[in-house]
Amino acid sequence: MQRSAKRGLNMEPLGTSYIIFYEDRNFQGRHYECSSDCADLQSYFSRCNSIRVDSDYWVLYERPNYMGYQYVLTRGEYPDYQRWMGFNDSIRSCRTYPYYRGDSYRMRVYERPDFGGQMMEFMDDCPSVYDRFRYRDIHSCNVMDGYWTMYDQPNYRGRQYFMRPGEYRRFSDWGASSSTIGSFRRMRDSF
Repeated sequence: MQRSAKRGLNMEPLGTSYIIFYEDRNFQGRHYECSSDCADLQSYFSRCNSIRVDSDYWVLYERPNYMGYQYVLTRGEYPDYQRWMGFNDSIRSCRTYPYYRGDSYRMRVYERPDFGGQMMEFMDDCPSVYDRFRYRDIHSCNVMDGYWTMYDQPNYRGRQYFMRPGEYRRFSDWGASSSTIGSFRRMRDSF
């Protein structure tokens, strides 16, 4: 369900999670409120320069149909696209995921496709894959518990990839065009 935001800057709870997209920085200009997955946002706004997130995790995509660069956002205010590590002001689709309520996080990463080669299991954040794994490339992954975000550069920078529980037999399964991963961390209510 999507609808235009009519409450201005007030973020009163709707009973469900929602996100508000603003065309201009600092929550100005035309805006649009969304409370569920949307495969094509193009008809609601032409650009996105600021965002407010009420709750849950939101994964934003640069192109329609959940394609292109991914941006993983948690509850909070993002007054300009650099705050969510955006490469530009283009947001064309989005998905929402409820907060993970479990206590354990587990993920296995592999140096080769189809879970081949060296494997390491992680239960905590990893600011430098190379320092811990001795490889920069992760070709497959099995997320067993919790949500994770992978980054193509160390220290949680660069392109982002949202990882929910499941098997990823090759890097393209998580939306990457390359196997290079620099860091990853657990998705929690707030970092």
